[in-house]
Amino acid sequence: MDAHSRGRADDIDPADQWVLNPQTGSYELRLDHSAEQAAASSSAPSSSSPSSPSSASSASSASSGPRSSSGAVPTGRRRAPGPGGPAGAPGGPRTDGRPGDRTAGVPGQRRRRAPGAPDGPGGPGGAGGGPAAAGRRKRKPPKSGKKKVLVWGGGVTAFVLVGTAAGAYAYYQHLNNNLSTIDVADAGSEGFAKDQPVNILVIGTDKRTGSGNEGYGDKDSPGHADTTILFHVSKDRTNATALSIPRDLITDIPDCDTIMPDGTKKTVPGQRGVRFNTSLGQSDRDPGCTMRTVEQLTGVRPDHFMMVDFNAVKTLTTAVQGVEVCLAKDVNDKDSHLNLPAGRHTIQGEQALAFVRTRHSFGNESDLSRIETQQQFLSSMIRKMKSSDTLTDPSKLFDLAEAATKALTVDKGIGSIGHLKDLGMEMSKVDPKNITFTTLPVLDNPAEKVKATVVVDEGRAKPLFSMLQNDVSLTEVKKKEKEAKTAQAALLKGPRAEASGVRVDVYNGSGKQGAAQSTILWLQNEQGVLKSSNKSNAPQDLPKTQLEFAPNQADQARKLADLMGLPATALKQGTAEAGAKQPMTLTLGGDFKGAGVPIAGPAKTPKGVQRVAADKQVCAK
Repeated sequence: MDAHSRGRADDIDPADQWVLNPQTGSYELRLDHSAEQAAASSSAPSSSSPSSPSSASSASSASSGPRSSSGAVPTGRRRAPGPGGPAGAPGGPRTDGRPGDRTAGVPGQRRRRAPGAPDGPGGPGGAGGGPAAAGRRKRKPPKSGKKKVLVWGGGVTAFVLVGTAAGAYAYYQHLNNNLSTIDVADAGSEGFAKDQPVNILVIGTDKRTGSGNEGYGDKDSPGHADTTILFHVSKDRTNATALSIPRDLITDIPDCDTIMPDGTKKTVPGQRGVRFNTSLGQSDRDPGCTMRTVEQLTGVRPDHFMMVDFNAVKTLTTAVQGVEVCLAKDVNDKDSHLNLPAGRHTIQGEQALAFVRTRHSFGNESDLSRIETQQQFLSSMIRKMKSSDTLTDPSKLFDLAEAATKALTVDKGIGSIGHLKDLGMEMSKVDPKNITFTTLPVLDNPAEKVKATVVVDEGRAKPLFSMLQNDVSLTEVKKKEKEAKTAQAALLKGPRAEASGVRVDVYNGSGKQGAAQSTILWLQNEQGVLKSSNKSNAPQDLPKTQLEFAPNQADQARKLADLMGLPATALKQGTAEAGAKQPMTLTLGGDFKGAGVPIAGPAKTPKGVQRVAADKQVCAK
């Protein structure tokens, strides 16, 4: 093999540059720290993993390690230390790979024997140093055909996409330094569980931070939870649901603990009947307060949060070179400064921000209409991020990594590129066609004459919350397994009694205080099951809710199963007939989540719930 064209002296055998490292059991490229080799390697990307110890050490030495007399940065794998200093460092001894030195480190390279030259440590063909050894040059490493880039995508928007350059430890640290973190009491302390559902709270704040944003948001305000999305990724990673929560929703904000800038802790008192958007920024509330508010509202506990400001939309859409949107009509909005004719457009930067901020151009000009527009925009952005046009373009990926990390503020539990990359790899498993955006069902606030705020539509919201709690997909890609083909399953097929004809005694075997009483109140006041009684605690707690009934009460059992969302497996039919006024027995189990919340999540989206599929282009109207 000819090494001359690779920058090697003729007395070096290129085949001998690959030597066995007895500590790792793998072959490694062994090069001296010559100035010419260092100059070449300093500009060549590594192809090893960023998490690899060898890549980390080589990258760190490339950025801050000792330099040779020529000023070049030494390269190659770090050698084990020996007497007099680290092997491979200036002044440190070499290991030559002889049997007695196998524990000292990587064996030394051999020189090519010159024709007719004797072997031996001091000879021209030996391992000793001579004039030829002093003047020989390093072989230039082969260039990588493609930079390997680890990327994750498919989150709610581009600010949940992080890329890292493989082996570029210095750049990896640079991205880490871009991230802003907040220590909040309600976030997971370390990463996330790969075998469990993941709930990320994405918060868009209207705080006027960043260059060019002086004209947006509220002047001199610490910001609000202006755009809030609870992003639920299923346990099996086949689907995801993004639930938008209106900023003008009237709700209760619980007490929350915050950590002030000086490190002191403060408990911010809760408030009743206030706008949801005041859960952030106001009265020193941090994102942890918004997380607690969402948990209290939905029954779903967010694991982590990601927060962005106006700059995120501008920088991230620019990084992917634009996001396609569709307008069903011409738009010229003087407030948001969006001016576009009907049709399809690729927008980025200020124009993209104007699109997501537009309120008076679509729908009924309410914040709810703007939420739908934003969901269409985010769906398009997800498709752009997941497209081969983006994922195979290293330049776009590096731009995205830079823009995303600068735009993000996260909790400390995921406050590193490593954690975000792991999270992203999990989320990237979800196909865009199985990501569904929806909005919390609401009604106009009945307490207002001029409708400016909204309240939860309990009838439609509770089944939706139950779906998230039970990890049921809105896209139905993960359909629940069919009920076992048993006689119990057949019981659900047949006539139903009227609610007024259902008689039932309710026992609390759930372990949750007040479960039986709250269920009785719900059955009587909202469902018309007036012949129901609270029998207090059951003799023992049960893991699953159970309904016992007689054969002649089957129609009552079916009706109660419908009302409470009981699966067929919860129904237990006896053999003896019941008396005319004898009640059935309902024992609430550990699967009870609240009065009115179905025990088993519904298989289909509740009627009337708005949905936007992430894999389809929808024109804003």
